[in-house]
Amino acid sequence: MTFSLGIVGAGQFSGQFAKLFLAHPGVGEVYVTDLLPERAEQLAAAEGLSGTFPSYEAMLESPAVDAVAIFTQRWTHGPLVLQGLGAGKHVYSAVPMAVTAAEIGAIIDAVRATGLTYMMGETSQYNPATVHARNQIAEGAFGRLFYAEGDYVHDMDLGFYEAYRYSGGENWKATASYPPLLYPTHSVGGVLGAWQTHAVSVSAIGVRDERGDGVFDKEVSQFGNDYSNASALFEVAGGGSFRTNEFRRVGYPSQIRESRFRFFGTDASMEQLATVALWQDKKGVTDISELLEPKPTMAADDPSLQHIAPDLRAAFTSGSAPVHDRSRLPREFDELHNGHEGSHHFLVDDFVTAVNTRTLPSVNAWVAARYTLPGIVAHDSARQGGTRLPIPDFGDAPEA
Repeated sequence: MTFSLGIVGAGQFSGQFAKLFLAHPGVGEVYVTDLLPERAEQLAAAEGLSGTFPSYEAMLESPAVDAVAIFTQRWTHGPLVLQGLGAGKHVYSAVPMAVTAAEIGAIIDAVRATGLTYMMGETSQYNPATVHARNQIAEGAFGRLFYAEGDYVHDMDLGFYEAYRYSGGENWKATASYPPLLYPTHSVGGVLGAWQTHAVSVSAIGVRDERGDGVFDKEVSQFGNDYSNASALFEVAGGGSFRTNEFRRVGYPSQIRESRFRFFGTDASMEQLATVALWQDKKGVTDISELLEPKPTMAADDPSLQHIAPDLRAAFTSGSAPVHDRSRLPREFDELHNGHEGSHHFLVDDFVTAVNTRTLPSVNAWVAARYTLPGIVAHDSARQGGTRLPIPDFGDAPEA
């Protein structure tokens, strides 16, 4: 059983996923559309896709397309997802899910009403540290988990200036000021992807930018944002807390590891830094760095990465780590590129399997809401000087 897929947005990220969707035995025809038609034509030619559409609307009107995969600007996802579901298409969306609570609620309502598959492609769901922590929590190895930390530390100088110029055109500085806490899923999702709970309140602090180059400048920003760094402390259901950092001006080698995590329980703890990861209990410390280290499947100078800034290429070349269980993946993926610490293969397979079996994917609409909405509320808290705010919850996904 297969379905056809339309890729929306032919930018730097979508090309890597086009290869995987095309190779998956559960997918048939793959098409693409982009606001810049030449980019869609280039991607279709480079990857041997089935063709292009002149617009997203034309793609949605076509009976030749069963599902869409959205790889567009961050703040456009909510409306485009709703359009796709409204047209009867299954939807895979890059992160974040949306930028307002209203958009998130509307997506959940649409998924419930249509019965269609929706999945947010959060890479931290399969970050090796998250996978290992999830396994250890399932076995009770932490004892009672009461605190965790998740960081997404990626300096603008390490590839983001080039990426925003590529996607933003002449007005790229207006969009490069995207609020860090509205892109929370790489940190929040890595914590909650292991810890089966959800955030119920938050207090956050934002740091105003001082570079003075027009990025993170309220007068220039499309979002009225001048925070380049922000930290948030969340309370979780059932007792406990976690802290996240979203840093865009930071002296840190994000090209080595941009997302990192720590978990603390009554019996054991786990801590990850740029080049080392440790498991600790009351008897001692075990270095688990090798267990969590992905092995590259593609060279950084591969021709398919020529349009991606060198400092961003590591995110597209990583293979699987020893902690990843690849037994469920199609053999067609064995020699294909991976990315974001081994997550891409699993995310594509999750979506394809969910559509073909009509089951809920890992990061379904309800899970995606719990990964995204905490950051939206945290940004409001930061703008209110750290006021502690409640976080609404849309509940658990319905039973299959």
